[in-house]
Amino acid sequence: MEDLFAVCQPGLETALHRELVLLGLLPESPGPQTSGEKGGLAFKGSLQDLYRANLHLRTASRVLLRFAGLEACSFAEFRKKASHLPWEKYIRPGQDLVIRVTCHRSKLYHSDAVAERLAGAVSDRLGQAVRQVKADEESGVFPQMILARFVDDHCTISLDTSGTVLHKRGYRLETAKAPLRETLAAGLLITAGWDGSSPLIDPFCGSGAIPIEAVLIARRMAPGKQRRFAFMDWPGFDLVGWQKIMSQAEMEERPLAVEVFASDRDAGAVRMAQANAARAGVEEDIHFSCMALSAIQPPATPGWVITNPPYGRRISAHKDLRNLYAQLGNVMRVLCPGWQIGFLCNDDMLAGQTRLAIESKTNLTNGGLPVRFYISNGIK
Repeated sequence: MEDLFAVCQPGLETALHRELVLLGLLPESPGPQTSGEKGGLAFKGSLQDLYRANLHLRTASRVLLRFAGLEACSFAEFRKKASHLPWEKYIRPGQDLVIRVTCHRSKLYHSDAVAERLAGAVSDRLGQAVRQVKADEESGVFPQMILARFVDDHCTISLDTSGTVLHKRGYRLETAKAPLRETLAAGLLITAGWDGSSPLIDPFCGSGAIPIEAVLIARRMAPGKQRRFAFMDWPGFDLVGWQKIMSQAEMEERPLAVEVFASDRDAGAVRMAQANAARAGVEEDIHFSCMALSAIQPPATPGWVITNPPYGRRISAHKDLRNLYAQLGNVMRVLCPGWQIGFLCNDDMLAGQTRLAIESKTNLTNGGLPVRFYISNGIK
């Protein structure tokens, strides 16, 4: 069994825990089984479990393999010890590498020098020089990444198994203003407890992340089915095992059993959302409309409104947003009695303009801005 770590945005640990439990990779318990680190969860699994985690996790941004841990107080000692590690299991001679290092309270405190010695150790082991490169996490091609974390002279070395960040599902090529990452959109749905058994409305759909991720959840479609992963380039990649996992994922898919509505007053945003949904293979599962918030027409069966309304850094600079949030509350009370709502906002006072009874708040970030996910149950 390998030591693995699923990285997620801080605040999404509970949602990630639910996913790992459903995959059988963590035991069910009252709270997340953390390793003392924020922004992710540790778990154990086989290489096939590692494959499944990358394919199925909706809220994780990466899955790391905890490769090794070693003590070192000098660069020579570090390179020697690191050169004894079995790099050939995961890296090919001459392969490009991204090496990222952090150092805290250690004699080896120069991160660039540590990265240089680590690259040298890999080259020593493989008998051929590897090349350090810089890469953009958002790019479509991301070389194998090694992460080294020095704390109190102990170095934990991890291998990235995902490649390009996991929110890059492969379907969203077009984005509206202030796009919501797919992992965060899925996290909102899972945090709310929406499981595809009741209708869902997103009246500020933007480029469509929330409704698209909702359909993927409801239809049990693997979010990673359209992309590649770093582990596919490992020397020991089990292609036959991977194909079986993919076949099993396809067999678990099912038709959509509820209605999902996506609307926005910006016609351009709606067109982008439709195009993204088409690439995800779910365009026919979503009712798209260009309309104002007050024009939504909820079905008779109560469900969820989960959305990402506009919000500003300073309420005083965006007084019109107060009216928008007041209208959101009024629409919920008039048009959606018995429904539940979850919405993102960056300010308690602005969220309070809805005059909805807030049962829970989850601290998150969106585009680097601190936000909260507010949930109100049973609108009256």
